[in-house]
Amino acid sequence: MSEEKPSIGSNELASTDIGGSASVVAALRKSIIEGRYAAGMRLGEVAVADELGVSRTPVRLAFRSLEQEGLLQKAGKRGFIVREFSEGDVLCAVEVRGVLEGLAARRLAERGMPAGVRQELQACIDEGGQLLAGGSLDADQLSAWSRINHRFHHAIVHATDSSVIADAIARNNHLPFASADSIAIDPQALDKEVMKLRFAQLQHQLVLEALDARESARVEMLMREHAYIGLRYGRLFGLGGSPRG
Repeated sequence: MSEEKPSIGSNELASTDIGGSASVVAALRKSIIEGRYAAGMRLGEVAVADELGVSRTPVRLAFRSLEQEGLLQKAGKRGFIVREFSEGDVLCAVEVRGVLEGLAARRLAERGMPAGVRQELQACIDEGGQLLAGGSLDADQLSAWSRINHRFHHAIVHATDSSVIADAIARNNHLPFASADSIAIDPQALDKEVMKLRFAQLQHQLVLEALDARESARVEMLMREHAYIGLRYGRLFGLGGSPRG
């Protein structure tokens, strides 16, 4: 894998109307996915900030986010290196999350949803639908979608009567692309990314429908399949960027 610097500069960020720490996270994540930042490559705040044409602050915040996602690991006091991982590692981590979230959803369906949990899930669906209704997204809207998605998953996982599932998911989230928040977005293909997010929105609606009907087996299957939305479903909409092997 080549260790040449990725060709992401300030012009590309400006042309896609993407800015701030969320855009830097997306740009760096995409470079890691595509192997333009090779495994073991050292990344420094100053060099990356200069390359992207941004200040050091969003780069620093992006490094922390990507460390939590398992894509970077600390190397010294300030630097980070790209973590080595295989596509098999990623698929396994995503599968584990799907199993755990499916278990949480099944338990919730069996017990019945508290009114507050249902209200939160419906609010996430309503807000997500409004966000995606326009057919295009900018940086702020992408960040808003990420927050809505996090709330939806968080509400299901933390509605169980035990913290065991939530604790297991938190540990698994430190593996690459395991977190529900680490959906890779291509800033050069936002029209296609909107299609992918609309599919995720539909899956959210199906999950709530199954929970309402207390269909425990169905909702478990839906949550397990939903875990793959950010990893495999891009191909359906003409998107690349699968994790490197």
